[in-house]
Amino acid sequence: MSVRVLIVDDHEVVRQGLRFVLEQEDGIEVVGEAGDGEAALRAVRALRPEVMLLDLVMPVMDGLRALRALREADDGPAPAVIVLTSFQEEDRVVEAVRLGALSFLSKTSAVDRVVEAVRAAAHGGSVLEPGIAALLVRQVRRAERPRPLDTLTPRERDVLAALARGRSNAEIARDLRMGRETVKSHVSSVLAKLGVSDRTQAAIYALQQGLVPLDEAL
Repeated sequence: MSVRVLIVDDHEVVRQGLRFVLEQEDGIEVVGEAGDGEAALRAVRALRPEVMLLDLVMPVMDGLRALRALREADDGPAPAVIVLTSFQEEDRVVEAVRLGALSFLSKTSAVDRVVEAVRAAAHGGSVLEPGIAALLVRQVRRAERPRPLDTLTPRERDVLAALARGRSNAEIARDLRMGRETVKSHVSSVLAKLGVSDRTQAAIYALQQGLVPLDEAL
């Protein structure tokens, strides 16, 4: 049976070009087109495509919002999504993948790559341009990296919270019941782990991370 494809792009010339290319291929049927995300959602419900080629930047409803709506919908199986766009901002790419896009291709991709992506998507496979694949690898590696705050010991977190409250070493020693030299050692360790150069920067970081409420900080 043919793979049923829906083309979603706000430029008619792009839609026509994709339709022409795909309809030359055996086993691929273009069942419809849409010019924005809302029209795409209606077409998905009416036409039940297996694969959707989706632009991200469109009027009325963009591609990311359409992806999110598809993910949240409860009206039958959603099509496999291939994002095809001229924009490759990192945030858009990562969010599209998180929302279920299988493949992510530039509009400058070769025709055979688009056809390959459609055939792969019909079976749950992915096709990614090398630049997009590298971007996703970097994102995964960043996600695996622990936050600086997570590298602190419980005692160091206590010291950092005290710094955010504007406490001196003497006050920290008194409040946490430890020697001043121990406090100095903890402060030095906190600065090193956070990658900051002074107590003020450490305090700002603690506030940004919500370690201390704003009304308790200096």
